[in-house]
Amino acid sequence: MTSALIFGLSGLELTAEERAFFSDVRPWGFIVFQRNCADRRQLRALTDSLRDITGQANTPILIDQEGGRVARLKPPEWRLPPAAGVFANLFAQDVETAQEAALLNSRLIAAELAEVGVNVSCSPCIDLLHPEGHGIIGDRALGSDPHQIVELARSVATGLMDGGVLPVIKHIPGHGRAKADSHESLPVVETPHEELSRTDFVPFRSLSDMPMAMTAHVVYAAIDHERCATWSSRLIHHVIRGEIGFDGLLMSDDVGMKALAGDFKDRTYRSLVAGCDVALHCSGDMDEMIACARGSRTLEGEAARRAAEALDRITPPADFDPAQGAARLAHLLNGGTAVV
Repeated sequence: MTSALIFGLSGLELTAEERAFFSDVRPWGFIVFQRNCADRRQLRALTDSLRDITGQANTPILIDQEGGRVARLKPPEWRLPPAAGVFANLFAQDVETAQEAALLNSRLIAAELAEVGVNVSCSPCIDLLHPEGHGIIGDRALGSDPHQIVELARSVATGLMDGGVLPVIKHIPGHGRAKADSHESLPVVETPHEELSRTDFVPFRSLSDMPMAMTAHVVYAAIDHERCATWSSRLIHHVIRGEIGFDGLLMSDDVGMKALAGDFKDRTYRSLVAGCDVALHCSGDMDEMIACARGSRTLEGEAARRAAEALDRITPPADFDPAQGAARLAHLLNGGTAVV
């Protein structure tokens, strides 16, 4: 049976201990980081070995490949995609050009990921850019206007899915107002619920048809002053599932982040009991993963349905010439205009 977990791993190839542990626990998916990515041949061998363990050709293998500061595949082996802020700035000059450029960039990312066996990109980041927010979002945002973010994020998601890669919208229901980095501490947002609904929630509501979303380790005091979104059944059921209307697979942000307290068994358990379908653990630390497994459960019921429906949306890539796509993207980012 499959566990409601996504795990990282320690290095460039599976250790014997990892192979035995993953075979026993059978996590739903895996996530790779720069420490796991040396070159195309090595990474493809690694993703193949993970799928050998699960016996499933469509086992989700995730990566953070937003572009800019958040890119696990880096030069010289791989292209470094532009940060989201580049497309946000372009949108102010020419909407159609920005949309085409965002779509082309994500289609190129999808081609790069598919080549190495990665089928889920933890992007787009659809948090609003707020001037008072912590710089952890910054140029990862597609803008400060909710409707601009919706237009650009739809292009990003379309490009990924056209290339056979699932997008993950994050960080639901919005990290942009947080004045702290949830990797380091627990942010608390005091904004009234009505204001959040009118602004920060808009991109998530408009993109509620996406296959996957990642929670924010942020407290929204007007909704639940005690628990962050990842651990709040009130926020997940009434806001994410209800008000926003998201019915895709909901994954936690990394349970190893310092915004969360307690041991890893408890962190995992609280995420799943609150309503996350799967819990994400990124570090590849074996002791932590063993504890997470103790706090997990079998992926079943509504969570299993949403997981299956997400994977059903992985389709064979449409025809695409990466060289032509890259040339067209460079043209658009250097003063070109959209084809009409």
